[in-house]
Amino acid sequence: MGHGTRNPQPDRSATSAGDDRAFPRRALMPLAVAALAAPAIAARAQQGEAPAAVKRTVERFARLPSASCLVVSERAGGGWRTEHDARSRRFVGSAVKTFILAQFLRDVEAGRLSEDRPVAIDDGVRSLSSPVFLGLAGTTPARSVLEAMIAHSDNTATDAAMALVGVDRIRGLIKEAGLAETQIVDSTRRLFSYLAGAADGVDVGWDGMQKIAAGDQFGPPRAAVNDRQTMMSTAEELVRWYRLALRGEFFGKPETLREFKRIQATATALSQVVPGDVVSYGKGGSIDWNGFHAVSLPGQMIVDGAPTTFCFTINWTGEDGTVAPTFAEYREAVAAILAEVAR
Repeated sequence: MGHGTRNPQPDRSATSAGDDRAFPRRALMPLAVAALAAPAIAARAQQGEAPAAVKRTVERFARLPSASCLVVSERAGGGWRTEHDARSRRFVGSAVKTFILAQFLRDVEAGRLSEDRPVAIDDGVRSLSSPVFLGLAGTTPARSVLEAMIAHSDNTATDAAMALVGVDRIRGLIKEAGLAETQIVDSTRRLFSYLAGAADGVDVGWDGMQKIAAGDQFGPPRAAVNDRQTMMSTAEELVRWYRLALRGEFFGKPETLREFKRIQATATALSQVVPGDVVSYGKGGSIDWNGFHAVSLPGQMIVDGAPTTFCFTINWTGEDGTVAPTFAEYREAVAAILAEVAR
């Protein structure tokens, strides 16, 4: 959700270090996560074995700390699946914003909401790590809010969209999809408030967010991996979600699916790892919080009309100096897997 040692600043860009990174990250997590030792790769054929070159690149990814991944390729004449620790829960950060987008579009489809609806952007919803709306005030169409939430992982946009939809409706969609291991927060501000020591359910407001950004706390800081306010899932569930959602399973109209795809295609993380000129959809997430770090990217790419759905997540603990090199290894490993799949 952002970058920082104690300051939860959700989903920023990450490339190599600090704000110059080009992959959206998040700021949250203080749990000790055991580093991965020997990677045991499980490659299960659905209708055939994964290509040996793909399995070798997945083995490379599995050497990253607390790595979890799943790649499912569906092609005429036979698909395949390869994975590593795909059923383990990990912190995935803003990757869960896909569910907010989907439920908002379902509500548009049902006539409950409109993408043309003016949405207020002010201190009532302003949150940390908001590269689009942080310094703005006024109204903007809901469509622009959804685009900012996915393309730039703007947390002010996220909280504005969640307030319109209602978190219970978003959790209802997650339940409908059968994603029992997936957990979302009440809002990014409640998440940051909770991690910075406030009671569960308390929103310390924009003034409080600024204090958190300055390093202040409202009590003992909490771990990002918790049972109250967190963003968790598994590679298995996120791949299942994208396989179903991108087929239109949760939408009643073709135009709703087209809009879902249009917005999901704008996520900045995709261009960092997906081969050029390949259509892709997804949403990344990350966090740095009290020595805990995470990066995740679930999504799907289309090569010659055939979908390959994937999720790549790592969680680790370490000094801030570990972020840039670990992220660089992550990005290179993911890009290598997807390049082999495309070949």
